[in-house]
Amino acid sequence: MRKLNILIWHIHGAYLTALAQAEHNWYLPRKADQSEGYIGRGVGSSMPDYVREVPADQIKNLDLDLIIFQTPRNYQEDQYEILSAEQRQLPRIYLQHNSPEPHPTDSRHWAADDPNTLLVHVTHYNRLMWDNGTTPTAVIEHSVAIDPSLRYNGSRPEGIFVVNEMKRRGRMAGYDLYESLRQDLPLTTVGMGSAEIGGIGEIHYTLLHRRVAEYRFLYSLMRYSSLPLAIIEALTIGMPVVALATTELPTVIENGVHGFISCNPDELREHMQFLLDNPVEARRMGNNARKLAQERFSIERFVQDWNRVFAEVVGRPVPA
Repeated sequence: MRKLNILIWHIHGAYLTALAQAEHNWYLPRKADQSEGYIGRGVGSSMPDYVREVPADQIKNLDLDLIIFQTPRNYQEDQYEILSAEQRQLPRIYLQHNSPEPHPTDSRHWAADDPNTLLVHVTHYNRLMWDNGTTPTAVIEHSVAIDPSLRYNGSRPEGIFVVNEMKRRGRMAGYDLYESLRQDLPLTTVGMGSAEIGGIGEIHYTLLHRRVAEYRFLYSLMRYSSLPLAIIEALTIGMPVVALATTELPTVIENGVHGFISCNPDELREHMQFLLDNPVEARRMGNNARKLAQERFSIERFVQDWNRVFAEVVGRPVPA
């Protein structure tokens, strides 16, 4: 399809890096104060050169085809601040990354009942649970853009959890479970705020997965979230996953095949110990995990799905 000129705010760096694999002209607004969504490409970005940052006060001068919102602020405030009246009439998508908050079933989406916006969810669970009103919706499942040569090693007999600000996020991110399980098991965590709770600290995205690949398994203690990108990243490099069986995960991880899922922390403890004691089995499950990622979460499928949605939204022929 013809390359489109697309405006998007920099909200979720890992997701944006994957989305930018769709070869269009991407424009990221930037402000000197680097407030939410206005960091441009960001520091050390691995995004392609066709992803360009533009001073926010110059966005009105761009010849755009499509606007992508990702936060309430983008939708309720930013568009009125940086877009011209004509640009606000352009085709538009609201990309919703998260599961509904504050209530899992009764949270009404900010773009509900907006017939001029397509609301794209990243999991079927999310679309099911959000109150979308009459706004048209679609689901595009995750993918990740990481070094395709990276492979699981698993030589370090420890589990690792990739999560930002786990302590601040509390029970939702499973901080209480982490504190309990690591009394018996060699577990660590990596991400913003992890050093203060005994973890590794923050590692730049371009270096993160090589480090993660050394650990025996990736675990996730998220009680309530979208399908975490860290899990997709682990599957992609061929790493077994141990996680809570909540939200979309029961449709992804099969027990004893790609790793283990359970809502029982005692069972999770047993599964983690099994992988620590059985590196051969961990590698077998990791190989299955990689096959799953190639079949369900490939970057090629992800780009194809997004290009199809772009074509539909801007009223152009849908690519095969």
